[in-house]
Amino acid sequence: MDLSHHHNQFLKKGLSRLELSDDPFKQFELWFKQAEQENVIEPSAMSLATSNGTEVTLRTVLLKYFDHQGFVFFTNYGSTKAKQIAINTHVALLFPWLPLERQVKITGRAEKVSTLDSIKYFASRPKESQLGAWASQQSSHVSSRQLLLDQFEAMKNKFKNQEVPLPDFWGGYRVVPQTIEFWQGRDNRLHDRFIYEKVEGQWLINRLAP
Repeated sequence: MDLSHHHNQFLKKGLSRLELSDDPFKQFELWFKQAEQENVIEPSAMSLATSNGTEVTLRTVLLKYFDHQGFVFFTNYGSTKAKQIAINTHVALLFPWLPLERQVKITGRAEKVSTLDSIKYFASRPKESQLGAWASQQSSHVSSRQLLLDQFEAMKNKFKNQEVPLPDFWGGYRVVPQTIEFWQGRDNRLHDRFIYEKVEGQWLINRLAP
């Protein structure tokens, strides 16, 4: 299937250095709120790339919160992503806010959040989601969906009359950024790209060629 003819002009707006906050987290918060206001589907959905040094894998996860320390998501510590992070902490994130003709690209290193932070977030999840975390050995082979449902029912019965505790194999990662790039589509493929790079504790901002 030839897609070489398939292209659109990006005409919404541009991005100038004067518009940017000196703080990349404030700039991200602004863009995130605008994505919410424009009803972008799942603005917290981000592509997460990890590698064990020989293989690279990519999947979509949900950003659960962010602050000046980094961007946090949660997962099973037995998953492929977690196993690769254990070998190589360098990761990349991508927020593809296509309706706004924008994307945010982040590179950095992943580190586990504290057990307390994981407990706080896990406690905020619906009970069914908590049970799902217990029932699924993420990324392992499953012979059938029915087996997965049976495991879910078993956990449902196990924790029927009690709070569901945090599994010791489940928790959060914080991606501590080294670079954060804001990409705004423009016409004729002359896109506006600005990258924040952390150098000796300070964020430097530069424009990149499209």
